[in-house]
Amino acid sequence: MMKKLLKDIRFEAGNGRRQFLKIAGYGALGLMAGGFRPLLDQAAAGQHGDVISKTGFVPDIDISLVAKPGDLAMFPGAATQIWQYHAKVIKGDKNRVVELPRSYLGPIIKAHRGEKIRIRFTNSIPEPSIVHWHGLHVPAVMDGHPRYVVPQGESYLYEFEVKNRAGTYWYHPHPHGRTGPQVYGGLAGLFLVSDAQEQSLGLPDGEYDVPLVIQDRAFDGDNQLLYMPGNRMAQMTGFLGDSILVNGRPDVTLPVSTTAYRLRLLNGSNSRIYRLAWQDGHSLTIIGSDGGLLEKPVSRGYVFLAPGERIELWSDFSDRPVGYETALISLPFDGGAMGRGMMMGGRMGSNQSIPNGANVSIFSIKVTKSVNIKRVLPQRLSEMSAIQETGADNYERPRQFYLNMGHMQWTINGRVFQMQGVADEEIVQLGSKEIWEFHNTGGGMMRMPHPIHLHGKQFRVIGRNGVRHQGYVDEGWKDTVLLMPGEGIRIQVAFDDYPGLFLYHCHNLEHEDMGMMRNYYVRKV
Repeated sequence: MMKKLLKDIRFEAGNGRRQFLKIAGYGALGLMAGGFRPLLDQAAAGQHGDVISKTGFVPDIDISLVAKPGDLAMFPGAATQIWQYHAKVIKGDKNRVVELPRSYLGPIIKAHRGEKIRIRFTNSIPEPSIVHWHGLHVPAVMDGHPRYVVPQGESYLYEFEVKNRAGTYWYHPHPHGRTGPQVYGGLAGLFLVSDAQEQSLGLPDGEYDVPLVIQDRAFDGDNQLLYMPGNRMAQMTGFLGDSILVNGRPDVTLPVSTTAYRLRLLNGSNSRIYRLAWQDGHSLTIIGSDGGLLEKPVSRGYVFLAPGERIELWSDFSDRPVGYETALISLPFDGGAMGRGMMMGGRMGSNQSIPNGANVSIFSIKVTKSVNIKRVLPQRLSEMSAIQETGADNYERPRQFYLNMGHMQWTINGRVFQMQGVADEEIVQLGSKEIWEFHNTGGGMMRMPHPIHLHGKQFRVIGRNGVRHQGYVDEGWKDTVLLMPGEGIRIQVAFDDYPGLFLYHCHNLEHEDMGMMRNYYVRKV
């Protein structure tokens, strides 16, 4: 079916003298997505053994994943209405799916590099949806492009090999125009990958390996989520809540013992950016970012974490006494017009709000137990080759992408999203290695930060310009990068496999839904 789809691609004239690539109608796409459903329905009917797909795919782990409405008692009084992912292991180790207690977040899915994963997604929320595996290197048809959305009551079958390095990845909906409200409603979860190299390092594991998803939300007096998807100003600036939640819970205190921890942090907020630091003044020791472990640990006084970004911290409490308390906080910063984002009133009607860039507490830490577990921070975490800029096929003429606003709408190179279209400068050759440059120099009075995310690929940061802050972690593999107003960035990315249509976009979810998103097409020779 993939070969047939590629044959259906043609070039059409459009937008003056530019050429745009189009997929030949929704019919072919519908057949592709629909072609998975008979197998899924058959398997769901009870044939849960070694089902072999039409492509001969035999999974090591087979998981059922359902998005459906629910409710959760988050505060005293009425339960909060949410949308939530539920998962069950059909084949394989049952421990590969880990539920987060008392949380609206989806379960953590765990996989090993090289394993084959089948995920049978069923959409039971009352609008179309699809799942994007953020940061994972998967074929185009498995990436969760919005052209593959399925309506309520229908399903989509994901089958892919886990090719990523060990690291912290995540999954969330990706329907065009509705990603923000669906994530905000609760649809998100972590996808953790391990490998032999990581396991050889002796990093904290078990209860000392702690995933922490940071989000902001707003609630009304009846404990219900407040969101304004139709508000134009909220779309232009990004929605901001008035409560900081960690793993779906407010006012979190993490009890720790006197030993080292691996803290995996994901910014799962719609638009809020965090400038993370320890309240007690200790430096942050970073061991990993979006694409897994760094080559060696790095130390920062603070770290920016934009929506979609992840960092991993080595946090050692062995020299702290029982009873010691501190907190992870977000320091204040100026991000241009972002502080005037759409904010809601307080949960009990207090009309208080948290501007983006404000000083806030994320979660508290309290040392509650003394243990005799000694861990040594490895001085080398992974092998990472040096970036060879001159090895890029377009070294002399890097691709240029300008983030701007036109006619009260955010754009990339003056364009907004087209479901099946790419411009000629968005077509890359399979097997090539390229340099891409992004420039956040526009916006006029609406100068704002933009976290840029590439689907399907990890990349390396070559350098930045116009930088006013020191809190970036660019040393490792990335899939999402933050550009503050006036900044530019230069990245290198290899398109070594998986042809097809992928997305790149701003990961401020309201900007994305508004159309600050484009396709790029990896063309096979």
